[in-house]
Amino acid sequence: MAPEAAVPAGEDLMSIRVVSRRLVKASDATIQPHVAAVSNLDLYFNNYQACMVCLYPKLPAAAGSFDAVVAAFEAGLPSLLNHFYPLAGRIVVDTVSGLPELQCYNQGAELVVGEVDAALGSLEFAGMDGSLRRIMLPYPNDVMLSVQLLRFACGGFSVVWGCNHLLHDGYGVTMVVRAWSELARTGGIADGVVNHDRSVFRPRRPPSYGAAVSATFAAYDDSRLVNVLTTQASFVERLYYIEAGDVDRLRDMASTKLQRSSRVQAVSAFLWKALAGVVAASRVPKERDTIASIDYDAYMQEMVDWVEEHKTEKMMEVGALGLGSPTVNQTVFASFPLDTDFGFGEATLAMPVWENGRVSSGTLAVGNGRVSSGTLAVGVRPGGDGSWLVSAYIWPRLAAALESDDHRIFKPLTAGYLGLV
Repeated sequence: MAPEAAVPAGEDLMSIRVVSRRLVKASDATIQPHVAAVSNLDLYFNNYQACMVCLYPKLPAAAGSFDAVVAAFEAGLPSLLNHFYPLAGRIVVDTVSGLPELQCYNQGAELVVGEVDAALGSLEFAGMDGSLRRIMLPYPNDVMLSVQLLRFACGGFSVVWGCNHLLHDGYGVTMVVRAWSELARTGGIADGVVNHDRSVFRPRRPPSYGAAVSATFAAYDDSRLVNVLTTQASFVERLYYIEAGDVDRLRDMASTKLQRSSRVQAVSAFLWKALAGVVAASRVPKERDTIASIDYDAYMQEMVDWVEEHKTEKMMEVGALGLGSPTVNQTVFASFPLDTDFGFGEATLAMPVWENGRVSSGTLAVGNGRVSSGTLAVGVRPGGDGSWLVSAYIWPRLAAALESDDHRIFKPLTAGYLGLV
């Protein structure tokens, strides 16, 4: 395929030259084409594009060249799609119900190869727009998987796993990356066939849910966005890193003699304390107690049942409409197993990337997304050093509070920390 024109990637004239773009299909001809109905939980998570971006520093001489990286994907991606057959399908909207479904006819996943005329270290890692979003190439809305390989002038490269959140949440996309790394290194996947059955998310007959779930949502309407202090114009994006020692220090601060807090609970408690200080709230629930008290299996079933009765409506969480106290939503990717070494060493960064203001905890509303709630995606840095990488979409005052805290827990991410300069 002939090279495509350069794609602008930022105001400083950095550009991406697309060298090739093609479709790759599953190689197992025995897999039967079918149409897969999405579950109520999928509908709640919504139909929008989300990516996992992995950055790899300069290849060591023994690892070969970027051409070897491309060859590995060309050789192995058809086998990966045998295990994740829906990723070779297309999203369509049923003309009767108006709801999306997945046509699994092996239409093919995208494989895009490109070149960037700048070094990875030149990206501005203080926020998504100056770094990770600049290297994400657009792909059709109905495509389930777009794998994008970019070579940088420094000799490093990136792998973007572009998915659709309709089918793959954070756990799902990390499972794909993990399976790919195992397949590319060993020639197989130890777990064997991946279960794509969504029947576990079926609603009960009749649907049943409590008042707490019902009170969580309200009809979405622009006229209901009443809190002008929490509109999108009032948010900033940040990329932070948290050193392993700081996470341990937070655990010590949040723990008692009777109970040792988890890493997630400790960081959550710190965030709630910072938020409480910013909004001068007199009473803020202890996040450690909240996390420990939720029966997530029961909650998820109630959510499935609730969506069954409201899936044709346009809804949004009440907190996101600005009708209550400011809220911060967390997606903890650090709890998902991750393996980014597909034969060329571990990535130095692997982070989820969404549209501005999106989070993976979901909403049936479209358009503005979560316009009145802050979001954080917390991921582990590949390689096992225990540090965390955080993508934050929060109020400027909360960002200032985190960055000026005496403990210096949330540090602005830099290319130097990632070993890219």
